[in-house]
Amino acid sequence: MAKLELGGAYTALVTPFTEDGSAIDFDAYEKLVESQIAGGISGLVPCGTTGETPTLSDSEQRELVKRTVGAAKGRVPVLVGTGSNSTKKSIDASKAALEAGADAVMIVMPYYNKPSQEGMVRHVELIAKAVDAPIVLYNIPGRSGVELSVASLLRILDSSPGVVGVKDATGNVQSCQRLLSKAGDRVVVMSGDDPLTLPMMSVGARGVISVTSNVYPKQVREVVADATAGRWDEARRKHFALLPVHAAMFIEPNPQPVKAALSLEGRLRATVRRPMIEASKACRSAVAQAMKDYEAS
Repeated sequence: MAKLELGGAYTALVTPFTEDGSAIDFDAYEKLVESQIAGGISGLVPCGTTGETPTLSDSEQRELVKRTVGAAKGRVPVLVGTGSNSTKKSIDASKAALEAGADAVMIVMPYYNKPSQEGMVRHVELIAKAVDAPIVLYNIPGRSGVELSVASLLRILDSSPGVVGVKDATGNVQSCQRLLSKAGDRVVVMSGDDPLTLPMMSVGARGVISVTSNVYPKQVREVVADATAGRWDEARRKHFALLPVHAAMFIEPNPQPVKAALSLEGRLRATVRRPMIEASKACRSAVAQAMKDYEAS
């Protein structure tokens, strides 16, 4: 099994669309990927929540992975979101992503059908048994409706050595603390909430899978690099400066605000696929002001 260098600042990539949303704008996408690598980002995460994966067809997802891998050219790892609320579909999507060149896969906890803790454990174990690649679990109860407990995570680490990390988007630092206090270096925790990156790193998280870094890859990377190196005063200063931007990225459902931010820079259209809707005028104004204030600071 290949090893995944998980840590630093990874970007949860948006998926640019054509004006009517009927197709992916691959030209804008490849330019976005290149800007991330130029900004020093540690890894790329296509086909996640921010990439609107529920609205992508299987063929679009495969093509996105191929394009990401091709654009990255081995310079950074590609961690692909392949989870769903179907274990079989998650396995099939994971195998397809790996065949397309992905370095690892990220498995969200099953949404809508609300499995029990035992159901989630078995879901992950079956995927890990079927896939010979590093796996990162994605714990985001606000979207999935279920939260994988620390006890269940520890069971998974015992049974499934392919599980190497967790994207923690539980919205607090409690889960991260409890997990790392028991698991130690058996698992890498990555913040899944930009505003909580520094608090989570203070208790042992290794970095962030970021939304804001779509717009500011270098700046998000610097916060994580400073914290990793123990330059906490610098990390706090830069983190606090970014907080209003982080907040603006989530004033409407993700990825509406971050796509608005990128469209304000002329880098892609703000188009999202239904049932998402484009950022409102108020949202665009708030995002623009947050960016203006940040860049002037």
